Amino acid sequence: MIFAVVSDTHGHGDNVDRLAERLTRAGVRRVVHLGDDYDDAESLMAAGFEVVRVPGVFSDYYRAPEIPNRLLCEIGGLTVLLTHTDAPHKNDTPDDEDPAVIASREKPDLVLFGHTHLPAVETREGGLWVNPGHLKSEDKKGVPPSYALIDTDARPFGVRILALDDGRVLMERRLGTILPAGGNDKEGS
Repeated sequence: MIFAVVSDTHGHGDNVDRLAERLTRAGVRRVVHLGDDYDDAESLMAAGFEVVRVPGVFSDYYRAPEIPNRLLCEIGGLTVLLTHTDAPHKNDTPDDEDPAVIASREKPDLVLFGHTHLPAVETREGGLWVNPGHLKSEDKKGVPPSYALIDTDARPFGVRILALDDGRVLMERRLGTILPAGGNDKEGS
């Protein structure tokens, strides 16, 4: 199974729609949305995608007790922790545990996070931590809109972070290496 991961859409519905078109053409049916903005995932659901989501730290949903800010779930045979941030945040509720503590205790295969708008694929706490980047049209950090595709059928599973505009691979993780776009193999951290 291949699923998509997106974060920090920030109301950029045009880019969410472009992503939906891309994913539909690729046959991807499941999407993880990591917040900022929680409601942006509604258009993905309306387009027929199965969506699992957590809110971002600046959303009113982040303070809603019925909506978890950290979610441990199973996707495609992998144990996955979903969180908007990879560390405690000043907007956390008293029940929000540090994602690193959860990862250390639960040992998920994958931790998916956003917030920084910077794509990342790194090994931490014994698992793979992935930030898909953002889907804003313009971002002051100079990184293009991006999303991640995760292939759970590959063993070890594979992660690709792709630019929304042209589909080029920004980062890839497979066979224990991190491959920057157009770069040479670099051992995973």
